Amino acid sequence: MERLALITIILPFVGAFIVGLNKQSFPKIATIFAALATLGTLAVAGQWYANGAQSVTYDLVKFGDTAIFGVTLDAVSTLIAFAVVGLGFLICLYSCGYLTDKNREHPHNGLPRFYAFLLIFIGAMAGLVYSSTLAGQLLFFEITGGCSWALISYYQSQKAMAAAMKALIITHVGSLGLYLAAAYLFSQSGTFSITALEHLAPEAKTIVLFGVMFAAWGKSAQLPMQIWLPNAMEAPTPVSAYLHAASMVKVGVYIFARSVMSAGEIPYIVGEVGIVMAMITLIYGFLMYLPQADLKRLLAYSTITQLSYIFIGLSLAALGSKLAFVAAIAYIFNHAFAKSLFFLVAGSLSYATGTRSMPRLQGIMRTMPVVGTGFGIAALAIAGVPPFNGFFSKFPLFAAGFDLGQEYSWVTWLMVIALIESTATFVWLLYKFGQCVIGKPSEDVQNAQLLPFSMTFVLVILMVMSVCSSFIAAYWLGLAG
Repeated sequence: MERLALITIILPFVGAFIVGLNKQSFPKIATIFAALATLGTLAVAGQWYANGAQSVTYDLVKFGDTAIFGVTLDAVSTLIAFAVVGLGFLICLYSCGYLTDKNREHPHNGLPRFYAFLLIFIGAMAGLVYSSTLAGQLLFFEITGGCSWALISYYQSQKAMAAAMKALIITHVGSLGLYLAAAYLFSQSGTFSITALEHLAPEAKTIVLFGVMFAAWGKSAQLPMQIWLPNAMEAPTPVSAYLHAASMVKVGVYIFARSVMSAGEIPYIVGEVGIVMAMITLIYGFLMYLPQADLKRLLAYSTITQLSYIFIGLSLAALGSKLAFVAAIAYIFNHAFAKSLFFLVAGSLSYATGTRSMPRLQGIMRTMPVVGTGFGIAALAIAGVPPFNGFFSKFPLFAAGFDLGQEYSWVTWLMVIALIESTATFVWLLYKFGQCVIGKPSEDVQNAQLLPFSMTFVLVILMVMSVCSSFIAAYWLGLAG
């Protein structure tokens, strides 16, 4: 299994090297390597399941008796690896149609560096998700930061390059927390292994967890380091879909989830700070996306609020709720598909009409029924409406919160605020659905061009996953007991 995991991590890096050398068929080559890496995650998950579905760790790089890098295979890592790598493949496939001179917003044939950096990002995500050590997480954490800078600045405009530099600096500031956490863990335990957290004294455990939390805030765009995400919408839309729905923003919540999962009994201050900051960010994100007219910027602020829900779940888990932890992991998995769909719907609209401005996008359903259906499914999934996957993330999270509120009354009041925000999100997205999707087509929508097959195919797959992913997550996480 460890060999399969290592091959899955390495394959995208090899693909990136080949793409950099090839000047002709690089989109197809990138898509093939992304597909092979996706098959790799499925093979790893299959082998893990066949071998008893028990958590196992393999040390792959050691210095003396100290493990520098290894892989942990369990229900959480195998599930999330499939999501981040599989969505990388779908984004590659979508980009083959999107990055062409037929794109009305950005008429431009994709360059090899786009696909090369996207593949490196996919490989780094696989490495981070499988990593059993903080040192390994830190390595891939920094690689994702470099790739995000390259991909956000892809169009080389002044705004794009400024946005990329802002993302690089802020997330790198966040990474200082992970440096601190890794160094302090080693100083206290003599190892970088995440499982060593459980054996630390409460004070040392608090320092390490706060270091990881700070790094998580940076990557997952939580206050006070949230400002880079809306500006990063200068990137090509497939980049926004991958980095800001499926991968980069999920790095933060994942590393925090892995630490919470491994830490055993956690000092209450960690959960208390985590949930309070998440609530503040949740309210901020909601208020910010209300006035947005650009669909991608609205989705950026919406992403900030959705990540806050995941932090709420992980903070509740730190306070002792096992159900909240399962809900948070399911939220990471389900949100990746639903929000990727929403971003790619925005990309399809800009490709076909030349605009992402919602006042100019009316009557989508009449001329682009697949895109209009995707808009509706994504909106309902994000709002948490059954039978879409968002409901099966939010419901157990709220159930865990109100249950824990019997022990901590202040948690109940915070969950009530979160419930109000969730309801308001549903109302607002329903309003936007009526404004953009239903009715007489605007001039831009009336003159929309057809989407390439690759883009339409990816939208359909993500629509299906926006219903089915919750069942996959429920079954797979159930294997963890």
